[in-house]
Amino acid sequence: MPFAGLLGFLLAFVPLVFIQRLLHREIQAALIILTRNKPLSIALFSILFLPGVFLHELSHYLMAKLLGVRTGRFSIIPAALPDGRLQLGYVETAAADIFRDSLIGLAPLLSGSVFIAYAGIAQMRLDVLWSLAGAGNFDLFWRGLLLLPQIPDFYFWSYLIFVVSSSMMPSASDRHSWLPLGLLSAALFALALFAGAGSWMLQNLAPALDNFFRAATPLFGLSVALHVVLLPLVWGLHRLLTRITGLDIKK
Repeated sequence: MPFAGLLGFLLAFVPLVFIQRLLHREIQAALIILTRNKPLSIALFSILFLPGVFLHELSHYLMAKLLGVRTGRFSIIPAALPDGRLQLGYVETAAADIFRDSLIGLAPLLSGSVFIAYAGIAQMRLDVLWSLAGAGNFDLFWRGLLLLPQIPDFYFWSYLIFVVSSSMMPSASDRHSWLPLGLLSAALFALALFAGAGSWMLQNLAPALDNFFRAATPLFGLSVALHVVLLPLVWGLHRLLTRITGLDIKK
C-alpha cells in the first residue's frame, strides 16, 4: 500500500499529541487535590517529568550550538504562565532563519525518538515483539508481552520512556517557524511537480520516506501504549480523590 508508513505514523503520532495533554491535566488535577497547594503540586509534577524536561531543553540548546545560533539562559525550573499553562523549562536562543529555527524546535522530538529507540530496543528488546507482531505470530507476541516485567530494570526504563515521550512534543514557541517552512516546502514541491519531477520523487524519495515512517511508528506506538495504560489509572485516582475530599479542579 503506497504511503502505508506515513499513515501508520500519523495513526500513532496524532493520538499521542492529544492523550499526552489529557494525561498531564489529570496528573496536575490529582496533585492539586492531594496537596491542596498549587506551588507544591507544580514542584511534584516537575520532579516527575524532570528527565524528560531536561532532555527537551538540552536538545534545544545543543541543536542551537550545533547550528551556530547564540543561546541565552537555560532553565528547568517550572513556572506558571499568565494564561494558566505550566512552563516546565526553557532555553533562550537568538532568532535565526526558518531552517535553523525549525531544526531547533524539532530537536526534542528527534532526541526523544532516539532515546525511546535505545531504551525500547537495547534495554527492553521490544524489537523482538515488533518482529513477532509483524510476522503475525500473535501467540508468541502475547507470551513475550506478559514476560516483559521480568526484564532487568523494566519499570525504570518504562518510566523513562514515559516521561521522555510525554515531554518531547514541541511547544507552540518551538513550532513558530514551521508554518513558513511548510509553505516554502509546499511551494518547492509544487514547482518540482510542475517541472516533471513527480515520477522521479515517487520512485526515489517516496520509498526512503516510507521506510523512515515505518521505523518511527513503533516508537510512537509504544509511547501511546504507555499513556493509554496510565490514563485510566490517573483518571480513577483523580475521581477517587474528588469523592473523598469533595474537591475538584475545573478544566
